[in-house]
Amino acid sequence: MSQAATSEQEPAFIEVGEGSGTRRIAVRARAASGPGSTTGAPGLFWLGGFKSDMTGTKAIALDAWAAEHGRGCVRFDYSGHGESGGEFADGTIGRWLEESVAVFSQFCRGPQVVIGSSMGGWMALLLAREIMRRGNAKAQLAGLVLIAPAPDFTEELMWKGFSPEIRAEIETKGVWLRPSEYGDGSPYPITRNLIEEGRNHLLLGSKIDVGCPVRILQGAQDPDVPWKHAFALVHRLPAEDVVLTMIQDGDHRLSRPQDIARIIAAVAEIG
Repeated sequence: MSQAATSEQEPAFIEVGEGSGTRRIAVRARAASGPGSTTGAPGLFWLGGFKSDMTGTKAIALDAWAAEHGRGCVRFDYSGHGESGGEFADGTIGRWLEESVAVFSQFCRGPQVVIGSSMGGWMALLLAREIMRRGNAKAQLAGLVLIAPAPDFTEELMWKGFSPEIRAEIETKGVWLRPSEYGDGSPYPITRNLIEEGRNHLLLGSKIDVGCPVRILQGAQDPDVPWKHAFALVHRLPAEDVVLTMIQDGDHRLSRPQDIARIIAAVAEIG
């Protein structure tokens, strides 16, 4: 199936949240079926990055691979992203996690490989913890594939790296417009609420038990999530069945054909 065909799949919409906090979340869910179907093979669940959407190169490539092999694949946009409702400036880690859990619970059945890119890597780890807490779910984790994962990025990669002037602007005005080299290049808001609420979800200060195999792909030339951040994450994960692949010439996107091939290979290795 071509990338164009997968991107034209019409989204479904679900409502997440209550009252004034309700938002409309766009989801593209592909059921496992067809002559290429691998019996019992895990489905794929995609978690995108900060200010990205489910029609990016990696998400589309994974959906196409899933279609080719008859495997299920679920993608969605966080609120304030892509085709979902809500304002980006209202977003927080907890808000986007609530949406991730809701989509996973409603659209996934059986074993799943959760693939998280950048912020999606943080979401994947938080989702895994939430699934372990709940237990007896209709969908379970077969493994995690984390691409340039950015757990705790609001604190470790944003707040701690901001200049005193930027911190002061966030504290006094409640928001700072951060320049961007991605998308259309428009600056995007970093809010005080994003920073402060993110502190409720920090993971790197203690052991992270996800209860499944983990594969991490990290570019050594990544300017946004330094390779040392991936090492810090590995040290917090259980020793068994955790593999970190360092791509020496890789950047943050890891969207080149050879990068996509590595990502798919990691998914296929899990099952």
